[in-house]
Amino acid sequence: MNVLVVSAHPSEKSLHATLRNEVLKEISSAGHVIRHRDLYQESFNPVFTAYERTHHVGDLQQKLAQLPELKTYVDDLRWCNALVLVYPTWWSAQPAILKGWIDRVFMNEVAWVLPEGAARIKPLLTNVKRLIVVTTHGSPKYVNALQGEAGKRIALRSIRIMFHRRVRTTWIGVYGLDHADGRDREKIIGSVRRRVRRVMR
Repeated sequence: MNVLVVSAHPSEKSLHATLRNEVLKEISSAGHVIRHRDLYQESFNPVFTAYERTHHVGDLQQKLAQLPELKTYVDDLRWCNALVLVYPTWWSAQPAILKGWIDRVFMNEVAWVLPEGAARIKPLLTNVKRLIVVTTHGSPKYVNALQGEAGKRIALRSIRIMFHRRVRTTWIGVYGLDHADGRDREKIIGSVRRRVRRVMR
């Protein structure tokens, strides 16, 4: 399976970096082919420009000629059979750099089209049959539930509909991290490792 892993955290000393590395190890050990995009390391520009807004629906090749930095990210999405997102949840959702990646790369003629006369978009990323999210939360799960878990809705409702209609989704949420000690963190790492291993078999 071709697996695209997209990670987003600015610190290599974070628990997130450890979880990301464990995710990559488990996917590789299962024999899959991996492309990894570390958005911070690559200095991905998340700003959705005026040009992108005014040409939101338009010829893809013309857009990519104007935005050549997005071509490899578009190629990644079209290549993969599984998308794995690894990120911290900040302010109830994805970090701005990851949300900007979604805004800019899930564009018309890549992720979707709106056929003439239709009221509903047609998904184009039907090559993606598995979506996995590994994300950390500082607060307990009940706090996130009260806040509405916007990031979870973005991942499992909004971008999910761009994929194969039978896409399998897995949400691996780590909650209450602000109060976790060293022993808790070791348990978290082991739990995430086992869950990814089980999903990617």
